[in-house]
Amino acid sequence: MAQERIWTAALTIIGDEILSGRTQDKNVAQIAAWLNVQGIRLAEVRVVADRTEAIVEAVNTLRARNDYLFTTGGIGPTHDDITVDAIAEALGVLVEHHPRAMAVLEAYYATRGGLTETRARMARVPVGADLIDNKVSGAPGIRIGNIFIMAGVPHITAGMLDALTGTLEGGRPVVSKTIGCWVAESEVADLLRDAEKTHEGVAIGSYPFFRDGRTGANFVVRSSDETLVDRCLADLTRDLEATGRVVTAQGI
Repeated sequence: MAQERIWTAALTIIGDEILSGRTQDKNVAQIAAWLNVQGIRLAEVRVVADRTEAIVEAVNTLRARNDYLFTTGGIGPTHDDITVDAIAEALGVLVEHHPRAMAVLEAYYATRGGLTETRARMARVPVGADLIDNKVSGAPGIRIGNIFIMAGVPHITAGMLDALTGTLEGGRPVVSKTIGCWVAESEVADLLRDAEKTHEGVAIGSYPFFRDGRTGANFVVRSSDETLVDRCLADLTRDLEATGRVVTAQGI
């Protein structure tokens, strides 16, 4: 039987504020969840500084080995927002003001002080790019080739993802189901490994926690085939219960 095509994406988070710890990134989780629904797996994430050479290297590396590359951050109006210029350099193209982006910004700022030269920076795109609609704050995201350039502010990113929903080619959505157990994961490591090995097509993640003086773990089974997930969960539950553990559906 032919192996099912797996579509992958990478994410580059751009910004000194992330690396300094001043700002905590919240986009990884929402982009990963959104991609799963599109049938695309987030395969890797890289955080880079606001340096052109770092962005260029990350973009060219990650876009080459994934179907899609998403970037967040660095597309605002200030001097340190260099993402567009860096990605244009990575692609070997120039930067231009996109006419539709200019029109969108002119309309957005008509009652907000007008479109200044600084604000017009948010209409700059690599030559040949299309726009990603932004109904939250006006300034659009950018799509060029397999690269999607988006804002770093999470609620604006969410709006751009909404605009992209259903437009990317992918596989079947990833199904994820969870069970939990009061057990140290080291005690059932062999059982988990064997379960994943004997259920081809699924991945099992183990997420330990310490709560109320007790050690436990949640086990997440993922696959694009819900039947495989259910079968693996049933067998894993049976095997855990056979060792005397109590299993909690949906996790603890």
